[in-house]
Amino acid sequence: MAVQLASIFFTMILVDNYVLVKFLGICPFLGVSKKLDSAVGMSLAVTFVMVLATAATWPIQMFLLTPPGSEGTARDLGYLQTIVFILIIAILVQLLENILKKFIPTLYKSLGVYLPLITTNCTILGVTILNIDNGYNFMESIVCAAGAGIGFLVAMVLFSGVRRKVEEAVTPKCFEGLPITLVSAAVTSLSFMGFGGIIESIFHV
Repeated sequence: MAVQLASIFFTMILVDNYVLVKFLGICPFLGVSKKLDSAVGMSLAVTFVMVLATAATWPIQMFLLTPPGSEGTARDLGYLQTIVFILIIAILVQLLENILKKFIPTLYKSLGVYLPLITTNCTILGVTILNIDNGYNFMESIVCAAGAGIGFLVAMVLFSGVRRKVEEAVTPKCFEGLPITLVSAAVTSLSFMGFGGIIESIFHV
């Protein structure tokens, strides 16, 4: 069991990174990665919401939306999954926003419009839905969400460093601005391709 959980955790960080491999959550990845402190703050906020959202949505899915034996019956409310999950994520984001505004106002101001946008961050919604689709139990889902959040943090921190180096370099006129940012993101994403074999050799997955 511990090996399985470790495999899920590290796979989410290195092999199935939701930003650099699955390309979810690109909006905050490109928008908040200019400064390291903002990147870390956003990543911790996303991880917090991701884990809490998973802890809330998994039992709701299993015991309310699609309880055992409800498939194909009137009790099957699986079609409400996306709406219910987004509603839960929105409540958690509003709670987080109020906490940051009261206790960490500098981080609240630095995140700006990207903080409420966590509500529609497809990374969080993707994690909560894919945990169900992959058949994970509650503990596996929590570990997967935590790994995905750490993976988001790793991607943001790495790309923040890459962008700082790019800004210091001499960039051709035609690549200035968004083009060189997208090229840098692509190169950063390619760097994660080599982790697949490492995880497989360690955990034999």
